[in-house]
Amino acid sequence: MNDEGSGQLFVALVNDEGQYSLWPAGKAIPDGWRQEGSTTDRETCLAYIERVWTDMRPLSLRRATERS
Repeated sequence: MNDEGSGQLFVALVNDEGQYSLWPAGKAIPDGWRQEGSTTDRETCLAYIERVWTDMRPLSLRRATERS
């Protein structure tokens, strides 16, 4: 059985293009990313990302499409 992430805490990261990533809490956040939301379990964090990241296109593409 794979217990990956069991009991581990995670955060949602977002970059300037509005793309999200699941990230282990306590691990250094990479340049270009910032934490969004609270520290929580993996399933809750993934549910948050799924709820808020409704358009997978990068922000720059969404803006270009809106101008057209």
